[in-house]
Amino acid sequence: MSKELVIKTSADGAEIALLDDRRLIELHHDSIEENFLVGDIYLGRVRKVIPSLNAAFVDIGHEKDAFLHYLDLGPEIRSFNRFIDLVKKGKFTEADLSNFRFEPQILKTGKIDEVFAANQNVVVQIVKEPISTKGPRLSSQISLSGRFIILIPFNDGVSLSKKIRLKTERDRLKNIMTALKPKGFGIILRTNAEGATEQELEQDLSKLKTDWEGIVKELIAGNVKLYSEVDRTATLLRDLVNESFTKIFVDDPKVVKQIKGYMNSISGNDDIVKLYKGDKPIFEQFDVDRQIKSLFNKIVNLGAGAYLVIEHTEAMHVIDVNSGSKRSKDDDQEENAMRTNLEAAAEIARQLRLRDMGGIIIIDFIDMRKAANKKMIYDRMKDTMKDDRAKNTVLPLTKFGLMQITRQRVRPEIVMDNLEPCPVCNGTGQINKGVLITHDIIHAIESSLVDNTRTNIHIKVHPYVEAYLTKGFISERTRWMFRFRKFVHIESDENFALNKYEVS
Repeated sequence: MSKELVIKTSADGAEIALLDDRRLIELHHDSIEENFLVGDIYLGRVRKVIPSLNAAFVDIGHEKDAFLHYLDLGPEIRSFNRFIDLVKKGKFTEADLSNFRFEPQILKTGKIDEVFAANQNVVVQIVKEPISTKGPRLSSQISLSGRFIILIPFNDGVSLSKKIRLKTERDRLKNIMTALKPKGFGIILRTNAEGATEQELEQDLSKLKTDWEGIVKELIAGNVKLYSEVDRTATLLRDLVNESFTKIFVDDPKVVKQIKGYMNSISGNDDIVKLYKGDKPIFEQFDVDRQIKSLFNKIVNLGAGAYLVIEHTEAMHVIDVNSGSKRSKDDDQEENAMRTNLEAAAEIARQLRLRDMGGIIIIDFIDMRKAANKKMIYDRMKDTMKDDRAKNTVLPLTKFGLMQITRQRVRPEIVMDNLEPCPVCNGTGQINKGVLITHDIIHAIESSLVDNTRTNIHIKVHPYVEAYLTKGFISERTRWMFRFRKFVHIESDENFALNKYEVS
């Protein structure tokens, strides 16, 4: 299996498509005008402390106040608050924390009003972007992510990703980072750190320490925005690039140069970055445009006539699995349901990543009687969700055939409406009854005859309506001529919608 990143650039930013064997599995938009992204760090001001929620609302410049819960403060928040206070007063101007005196940690069962008061400054990091009517969600436990490690100021100790399982490798990494770790900082070794050399780890740590120094400089300068995550393209490269990553195609020479430089800094492998020079647009060449059009609809087709119906509500997402009508009647119903559900599970996992759907997802699989088959669907769903970088939980099928999934939502869902409202019914799926159309035409005739100087009436309608108005010996047109004492001429126009008319 080969993974490719296809990047389409524009004046507004970039669109990034992740392909797995040329199948679209992730789509990202990287806009140069976007603010308040996950990972951005701000100097905020506490607007309100809400003891009943054990949370505070913080002003970071967004139109909606951001939300900061007590459980997201981090145990060393008192030390961080003291650091901010000393920096603002000019009594501490160093990024080095080795000489900084730490305050006692807060309790997990504590109260927000014991830590914050209104108008108090706090350094916060966005953990969930603004979604719908909600402002950003914040954490005051700041973390800076590199390719191999995560640096946490005002912390201590070294921990490792649980996905690094080999004990000898865990011990090796922990020993290296214990020796390299600066005082006053905590370290988390990411899954990517497995197999990394001491030199690579040291370079990653050095880069993150430089980022922290930049944050302190911005804090001293009194700026609100202290740090911005690297753009989404670079973030994807940092998190995704590994041995299975074969090519990165870009349609802009300047961006190619930037990505080559970034690739050299994180892996030393810039040979996989290629400039696309084809005549077709890059997304068309790699079949991304067609896949977007087919995959972002309400109905997503599977094989053999089966399909998914994906509905979105404010509270949750609902996915219905349908078998279609192309299965043979002679086939075993349980076997048919099993095959379709297995196929649907893989496609649903792909759709969740592709649309970046989060929150609660309810899946209505086709009913199956055998417990073993239900467990197989559950196992397939869990297995296909392993590659998803968003945190998720998959629950077994209920007795009603429903599966519940929760998936971390940190950004607004990607919504692409490939349909447009019908010009006849305005998207309602219904049009006025014929009697109502004639009623509207009568009102239009009455309005046009206010001055009573006209000798005739000219009406233009759809051919079907023209046939209805002129049929029979005593037609609607005849009745109108007697009623208005004017000659009524009706003209048909096949370009008119069924309920459109003109009276002149």
